[in-house]
Amino acid sequence: MSCGNPHEVPCTEVLDRVYGYLDGELSEADCAKIRQHLDECGPCLREFGLEEAVKRLIAKHCGCDPAPAALRSKVLVRIRQVQAELEVAD
Repeated sequence: MSCGNPHEVPCTEVLDRVYGYLDGELSEADCAKIRQHLDECGPCLREFGLEEAVKRLIAKHCGCDPAPAALRSKVLVRIRQVQAELEVAD
């Protein structure tokens, strides 16, 4: 996904790293770049909001049990497939 506007950090990179951002796994410098991008880019901010809501929902209903890595990978692949389908439909 790309909003078509130039950014220091491309939209695709921001969306690929959004879970690391949400989980606090990125350096402060990387977090600052992603925050700046989200401040400038409406489409990425909307996508970030969706990812954040999904993460909260999973945390609420799954407690503290982390998802197995294989499940997380499958879910992320499916999310990307749906995103691609939605982009093609638009």
